Amino acid sequence: MSNIPANLKYVKTHEWLRAEADGSITIGITDYAQNSLGDLVFVEVPKPGRKVAADEACSVVESVKAASDVYAPIAGEVIAANDKLGNAPELLNSDPYGEGWLFRIKPADAGALAGLLDAAGYESFIKTL
Repeated sequence: MSNIPANLKYVKTHEWLRAEADGSITIGITDYAQNSLGDLVFVEVPKPGRKVAADEACSVVESVKAASDVYAPIAGEVIAANDKLGNAPELLNSDPYGEGWLFRIKPADAGALAGLLDAAGYESFIKTL
């Protein structure tokens, strides 16, 4: 069974979101997603300053199995990117909720997390896959 931290929000495209104290939102891919992809060999993250729309493909993760787009779960402006992943894409496999985060955005709507899945909702969703 996948690791699904209770303090995060989730979307059905397998991204997680964490609200930070400064109002920004950190985004990454779930343990389920990294496990499905297999060993990651390449990660492309969006550049700070880029404005993204909800559901817009804005990052790419590539494994030995396949390349996959990562979507912005909410609209906003990218304010930070995890540049460590360029040289160490395996961080997404070993620590998807910690050192393997992808990017941080300043949300366009402060209430954007309200309608997203909680841990129980995401767990129920992946059981249907």
